[in-house]
Amino acid sequence: MADKPINFLLVDDLEENLLALEALLQREGLTCLKARSGEEALELLLAHEVALALLDVQMPGMDGFELAEFMRGSERARHIPIIFVTAGTTDLQRRFRGYEAGAVDFIQKPIEPTVLRSKANVFFDLHRQRQQIQAQRDELEAAAQALRRADRHKDSFLAVLAHELRNPVAALSGGLHLLNKDISPERSQDIRVRMDRMLTHLSHLVDDLLDVSRVSQGKISLKKERIELGEILRSAIEASQHNLDAAGHRFVFEPPRQAIWLDADHTRLAQVVANLLNNAAKYTPPGGAVTLSARAHDGVAEIRVTDTGIGIPPEMQSRIFEIFAQVEDHLAKAQGGLGIGLALVKQLVALHGGAITVESGGENMGSTFTVRIPVVAEE
Repeated sequence: MADKPINFLLVDDLEENLLALEALLQREGLTCLKARSGEEALELLLAHEVALALLDVQMPGMDGFELAEFMRGSERARHIPIIFVTAGTTDLQRRFRGYEAGAVDFIQKPIEPTVLRSKANVFFDLHRQRQQIQAQRDELEAAAQALRRADRHKDSFLAVLAHELRNPVAALSGGLHLLNKDISPERSQDIRVRMDRMLTHLSHLVDDLLDVSRVSQGKISLKKERIELGEILRSAIEASQHNLDAAGHRFVFEPPRQAIWLDADHTRLAQVVANLLNNAAKYTPPGGAVTLSARAHDGVAEIRVTDTGIGIPPEMQSRIFEIFAQVEDHLAKAQGGLGIGLALVKQLVALHGGAITVESGGENMGSTFTVRIPVVAEE
């Protein structure tokens, strides 16, 4: 980020003196503010942050000493260094009044350019250092807030993880206990089907956790090939069809009108779309609608998953792809899951050189997730 310009203030009732001082001090990165009176100077100080003020001592109306005293009485201007510029001799009493008003130095006219530049540059450099320290402090505070937020999300995530793991483990334990009893073959088969479903759920949880960890550590390498987008979408639909059917959703598939070719990892990109479809099914009340569509536009393939579900609050939409981020009100409405699917989706899309965005009108207004992946030219 480029450094902000540094402002310095020149106050003199004679225009030629202002122009001469400006010519002596002006350089790249500096902005000169000029005032012909004390009142005009105070107006500038209300509107601008100033690194140094050079005040002419003798001015009609409010003189330099009075202006300095006003500055010292202002919370905004009291810390601005002041150099008095005077054409006459300054006795000890006048110097004492100037220093008492907050002056850091006096310069006699005619001004020695080298001396003025040297003194002024000290305060410009100090101001630049303060700007940099403030920027670093702001960055550290932002990082600290992000860490605190991540820590809270992590705690929530671990609580959800414990819950998600406890349920299928308890179901498996109960199933094994029942299988050891004398039960009918039909009942035994039903229990095995339920246990198989729980094992599949556990496997998906562990796979998601491992995938997020591998991507974060750079351990996933895509196996890219030239592939048609329609194949990927059909694989994703097949993988998520049971979730869509289980909730009784109306599923609409709007395939691209022509072949769209990508340089992509079929498995991982199908995983991206399937995760979005599963998420839509999870957060859409039974009987809702989920739509999958795709098109090519300006060299980019756009894949959209739209649902009529519970929506995403505006304040959450910018953080929905964070690894530990969850919408608390959604936890009770979701049909299980860790809430890490979107973080994984974002990472996999990024590995393909693409991006993902979300749009939602808010609570109960549904959501639309859009994945954009570069296309490759047809051979």
